[in-house]
Amino acid sequence: MKELALKYGCNPNQKPSRIYMADGSELPIKVLYGKPGYINFLDAFNGWQLVRELKKATGFPAATSFKHVSPAGAAIGLPLSETLAKIYWVDDLGELSSLACAYARARGADRMSSFGDFIALSDECDKDTAMLIKREVSDGVIAPGYTQEALEILSQKKKGNYNVIQIDADYVPAPLEHKEVFGVTFEQGRQELPIDDELLSNVVTAKKELSEEAKRDLKISLITLKYTQSNSVCFVKDGQAIGIGAGQQSRVHCTRLAGQKADNWFLRQSPKVMNLPFKDDIKRAERDNAIDVYIGEEYMDVLADGAWEKVFTEKPEVFTREEKRQWLDKMTGVTLGSDAFFPFSDNIERAHKSGVQYIAQPGGSVRDDLVIETCDKYGMAMAFTGIRLFHH
Repeated sequence: MKELALKYGCNPNQKPSRIYMADGSELPIKVLYGKPGYINFLDAFNGWQLVRELKKATGFPAATSFKHVSPAGAAIGLPLSETLAKIYWVDDLGELSSLACAYARARGADRMSSFGDFIALSDECDKDTAMLIKREVSDGVIAPGYTQEALEILSQKKKGNYNVIQIDADYVPAPLEHKEVFGVTFEQGRQELPIDDELLSNVVTAKKELSEEAKRDLKISLITLKYTQSNSVCFVKDGQAIGIGAGQQSRVHCTRLAGQKADNWFLRQSPKVMNLPFKDDIKRAERDNAIDVYIGEEYMDVLADGAWEKVFTEKPEVFTREEKRQWLDKMTGVTLGSDAFFPFSDNIERAHKSGVQYIAQPGGSVRDDLVIETCDKYGMAMAFTGIRLFHH
């Protein structure tokens, strides 16, 4: 197949629309089920690159959850604790494969943003992963292959209209890439920078030691940033992104957005949230929304108008600001990557509130000395990579 006609482009009025190879060669994908659209393919191709790099950098199966050409979550296939299995709503599925664990983590970190996602998997999709995908609201999946059991499961989703794409794992794109904007063609070399231990070797803070886990997580954050719309900041802990701030004009707003998502991820693990008295018939998406409201400041308004009765069997106690802060103070060992330098130390102050202990960023700001000084104040280790990772 050398080209594929699409229903429309980014919006229904943008017609005609298609994907094709400019050199006339075969497309590196096969559509096994469904009719993927323009944005689906943007998410699929960016997501595939991300998980392929995560697998190469860590050796673990990897998955990502994409929405609107940025990842909502990304992770490698480390086993799930009982707590994570519960907050990701997969505790009823038993022991999962490594690939399924990767997707449960990628989907579960920011479940509200992942609602209706496009999935990318580094490895052949197996039965466990397909079972997990089947029960979630998503637009489609791309993977290098599918077991027969997985295909049978996915073929039942959306009455056979769920988008299932197989990509040639050996496909290598041309070294130059092109993009057309307003009738003008842009050309640049592909972003092929390897994210490895050498990139993290220039530690500029008083604390020099980066544990192997910290190096792994920093690499995950930087690889995720390679495929996140800039400006972007990514918080990672225990092999998964826990907060991604994408597409903000100011760096500190990226950090605040990513930090708030990381905080929510950790707050979901608190006893107050895990013991919320949900009604039995409440769906997972509605539970996610209720948890987000419960964690947020607007919960007092929900109590006032009695809306809690729609999802809970009894009125939950207020999760006070002081209680939330006490719980968040237990979050440690978080890593943070930034796609460009931190121009002010306020980013470090915000990162500290979310348990960040390890940072990787390009460096090169006129205030690098103040940023380093603030890291030293909190005992953080920070590496200057010297490389910017903008993605547009």
